Formats: sequence, C-alpha cells, structure tokens
Amino acid sequence: MENVEQLAVNTIKGLGMDAVQKANSGHPGMVMGMADIATVLWKEHLKYDPSAPDWPDRDRVILSNGHGSMLLYSMLHLTGTSLSLEDLKNFRQWGAPTAGHPEYGYAPGIETTTGPLGQGFANGVGMAMAERWMAAQFGSDLVDHYTYVLCGDGCLMEGISAEAASIAGHLALSKLIVLYDDNQITIDGETDITFSESVTKRFEAYGWAVDKVDGHDRRAISNAIKSAKLNQKPTLIACRTVIAHSAPTKAGTSQAHGAPLGEEEIAETKRRIGMDPNESFVVPQSVLSFFQSANDERSQIRHAWATRLLSSGKEEQFSQFNDKINVQSIDWPTFDPSQKLATRASSGTVLQAIAASVPQLIGGSADLAGSNKTTIKNSSHLSALDMSGRNIHFGVREHAMAAIANGLSLHGGVRPYCATFLVFHDYMRPSVRLAAIMHQPVIFVYTHDSVYVGEDGPTHQPIEQLMSMRLIPNLHVLRPSDANEVSEAWKYALARHDGPTALVLTRQGLKTVDRNNSNSAANLHRGAYVVYDVENPDVILIATGSEVSLAIESASALSGINIKARVVSMPCWKAFDSQSPSYKSQILPNDIPKVSIEAGVTSGWHAYVGYNGICIGLDRFGASAPGHIVAEKLGLSVENVVAKVKSHLE
Repeated sequence: MENVEQLAVNTIKGLGMDAVQKANSGHPGMVMGMADIATVLWKEHLKYDPSAPDWPDRDRVILSNGHGSMLLYSMLHLTGTSLSLEDLKNFRQWGAPTAGHPEYGYAPGIETTTGPLGQGFANGVGMAMAERWMAAQFGSDLVDHYTYVLCGDGCLMEGISAEAASIAGHLALSKLIVLYDDNQITIDGETDITFSESVTKRFEAYGWAVDKVDGHDRRAISNAIKSAKLNQKPTLIACRTVIAHSAPTKAGTSQAHGAPLGEEEIAETKRRIGMDPNESFVVPQSVLSFFQSANDERSQIRHAWATRLLSSGKEEQFSQFNDKINVQSIDWPTFDPSQKLATRASSGTVLQAIAASVPQLIGGSADLAGSNKTTIKNSSHLSALDMSGRNIHFGVREHAMAAIANGLSLHGGVRPYCATFLVFHDYMRPSVRLAAIMHQPVIFVYTHDSVYVGEDGPTHQPIEQLMSMRLIPNLHVLRPSDANEVSEAWKYALARHDGPTALVLTRQGLKTVDRNNSNSAANLHRGAYVVYDVENPDVILIATGSEVSLAIESASALSGINIKARVVSMPCWKAFDSQSPSYKSQILPNDIPKVSIEAGVTSGWHAYVGYNGICIGLDRFGASAPGHIVAEKLGLSVENVVAKVKSHLE
C-alpha cells in the first residue's frame, strides 16, 4: 500500500511537471507540493462517484489556488471522473478542457472557475452555506457533504478571503475544510517579504478550528481531516509544504512557482523519485487501480442516497429546488399609474411575491437590507444555530458577498440574490465578472443608482458604474423606469439561466407610467421599446431608469414648440442588441435624430444615437446637495433637454 501510494504521489508530480513543460507555460511547483495532500484527500476522504460527477450530495473540492490547475486535472484523470491523458497533454492549448486555470463547465469535476486568488475560497464558503441550508430543508439523510478548499498564501493575502472567512466562522460552517498550502513562497520570493502575521491565529480569531501538519506526512494529513470532520466550526488545516517538492535545485524557491522546471531539472527530479527520466505522462495501471478500486462502492453509496430520496417523499420537492424556475407560477404584482414609488420599493414588493412561489430563493444585503428592500418577510436570517431561514446578513463584505452568492448558485438547489448600493459595485466587480464567465444566474440588486442620492455626495453617487457593468460580457444590466418595469425586470432575471442579471434601482420616487397610453412594460424583455409616441417624430429621446420620466416630460414640453418627440425606454442594452434588425430599426429608425438621456457617463451611447446624435449625461462626478438640486445643476432637467434638442435640430 505504501509503495503504490508513493507511486501515486510521484505520478501526480510527473504529470504536473510534464504538462507544464510541454505547454512551456504554467505552475508546476504547487502541483508537486500538494501531491501528497491530493492523494490523501481523493483516496481516503472524498465522497463522490466518477460515474455521476454531478451527484447533488457529493463532496465539493475547490482549487482556489487555481494556478496549480494540473493538480486538479491530474486527479480528475486518475480517479476516472473526467479528462483523458490526451487532455492533460493538451494543457493550456486551444479548445482543450485543461485551461491554464480551472474553468467551470469545461469538464465534470471542475466545481468553479478559479485563478483570481481568494475567489475559490469565498465560493467554498457559499457552497458550504448552501449545504447547511439545504440540509435544513431536506434533512441530513439527503444533504450531508463537505466542501474542501485547497488554497495557498496568495488566497489568504487577498482581502476577499478575510471577508469570507469571517462570515464562515460567524455561521459556524462545520462542513467547510480548508487545506492551506503553507509553502511560504509567492511569485516575488519568500512570503516573509510581505506576509508576517500568524495565519492560524487570524483564523482562530474568525472562529475557526485550526490545525497544523507536515504537508508531506500523509498519515498526519489524513488524521487532521478526520479531526476536522468532528469540529462544530469550519477548519483550516495549515499544511507546511515545499514548493516543487523533490526537485533538486528549484524546490522551495519562487523559480518553481510560475514557469516550467526545465528538461534537466525534470530529468533529475524523476531520477530522485524513481521515474524514468526519458518518459513523460506516465500513468501506471497500479496507480489508476489505487484511485479507482473503490469506484463501485462509491456508486453504491450514491444509489443508496437515491433510494433514500425516493422513499423520503421529498423527491418532487428536491427536484423543484434544482429545476429551472417557472416564472409563470408567480403571482406578479402590477402597479397603478397613480402610484409614485422608488423602484427599490416596488422591487421589495415584487420580491415578496417571488418568495411566496420560489422556495429556493434566498439572499440578502451587505448591511443595507432596509435600504435595498431585500428582506424576505416572514422568514428568519441564517445563523449558526438555525440555517433554515431565507435571509442572509452578509455584513459590510460586498466582495465576499458576491463570491459567496456565486458559490450558492454553483452548489445547486439555491437561487441566490444579493444587494448593495450601485456605487459599491466597484467592490464586487471581480466576483460579478466571474459569475458572468461561469454563466451563473445570480441576481445582483443595486439601489441608490444615481446623483439623486443627493446629500451623501460624490463618493456615494454612481456615475461610471452603470456603464462599466455593461462592459462585462454576459452580464445583463436592467435599469427599469417604473414599478411595472421592475416587476418585468425581476421576471427577466429569474428566467435567465445562462448568466447573471443586475437590477439597478432608484432611491427616489418615480411616476408609474400610465400603460393605458403606452406600450406594456412586458416589452422590457426586448431591451428597448416605445413608451411615448407621436406620428412622424422629429427626434427620438432614449432613456433608462429615472430619466424615462424626464424624457416623457421633455417630450411634452417639446410639443409646445412644435417638436415631436418619441420616447424610448431602454432598460437593457444587451437584450436590445439581441433583437432582430427589423425590430431595432422599428424602434430606432436610422433617419430620425436621436438623443440619449441618462444620469451617468455618456460613453457608449453613440452606438444607439449615432455619431451625429447627442448624449445628455454626466461625464463628471456629482456633488453634495438634495438630489433634485444636484440633478438640475448638472443638466438633468426638462429645460436643459429641451434646449439641447432644439439646438441639435436647428
């Protein structure tokens, strides 16, 4: 057993060295340093079934230090989960599932996209949170699995991991086990050039259990994992390792972090560990048998789970939690034209209706639930003592909040949303970007969306955030203009299953458009539609959110000076861009002058108004004063719109 186990470790090291060398790109050192840890974890502790890699009650493994992706790829191949030897040989090549960093969806067993350090750590907190929440709904007979995170020094230097670790400790997520590759090396050298605190004491302060082991002592590693499973809190196992373990000259050095070892170093390493230096990508049959010998038993465990699910009487409910949401089953609220509501307030009303029909919807806010209107009524908040609620207190942790929401979504059985002020999207952007890359249908709710925030001043008045969000591929940004558009925006977001949606909402009250004299708000799903029309318009005013009301008022004023204006509400650029050419030309005919109106930077609007059109917006920061005064001073007024349109048409 000891001999084949050591051969398994050496095989992982060989695959890591060979793949990086063949690609002439990658990070071999971490693979070699964590080979013992991976061998123990996959062989002795993981609950999984290679014949059904997406089994809901499997343990999750996240490689947060994703630069060492060949470690994960090697394990997916050796365990028979996915990936062929040819895939490993094509590491980092076009079209191969073995990308430079693990990419969700490229192969079964890759639980999340990692690479930006700390993201996987925070995703793991989300997955562990989802496991505890699902267990509270269905019982531990059906939901009882661990989330393992492999991470390195870089992950724990990034602030996102501190935010995520804090909330994990607060919620006592006992099924979360982090294996920390404590090799004391980063790209620039030894970690003591920048990193001198006690990581273990820091995690103890977060409320974690902490253990320290020799990361090359496989029995010590296994015993530490066994002990971690007995803890009533999350566990950090600090595994002291040597980067590029077994390499003759580069072991323990930063040279092994982000570059191939070189042919000579690899040859000598192989000699040291008893491998043929003239062969590459060697996988002995005995190693495959070592990892795969228990696969029949693993399948039996899964089948026993399926039997329990069938006999529990909860099969239909369990399937419902994992199925796509039927938006037609929701009793969608509608709003009377006499109502003047902030879109954050109407969103709160819509949220209650959704929650009544979608039991898997859970979420919360970064300490702004009262302002964001994102609390599900008649439901408790998640706590260490009770994980059954549907509201999450994320605290002032925007970045971790977004990454945790990604983890909740990736876990399955949960449809998450999270919320904050729009200006704080900047704190969330990396995680939102990853949601888009991974096609996760997370709903990001942003309120206080413009200079109408008022007295809080430039720091809290979003100017460039809205446009910067539109730049993220696959993130659909919706800025509804009234309460009925808000209802449709939530419907749009819930119907999306291939990517995230951002709902951008106002603090100030907005008039509800009289739909008796306008097209239905359901046209929001087409991205843009005519909300106020005239025959043979002289100009088209295109607006979003609160500026749609301004555009309608401006159109009325323009009619008084014999200028006929059509008003187009354009709540979602990407949805409009996907429409047919005939629809787009119907809404925005090429031969009619166009003006955009939006309380934000104007960059990008010329794609819709043309280079001869004009853009009314804010290419500067805001100011501190009551919101309506700030808007007026900065040109968001009927008088300014009328003057600009009149000048443009002369």
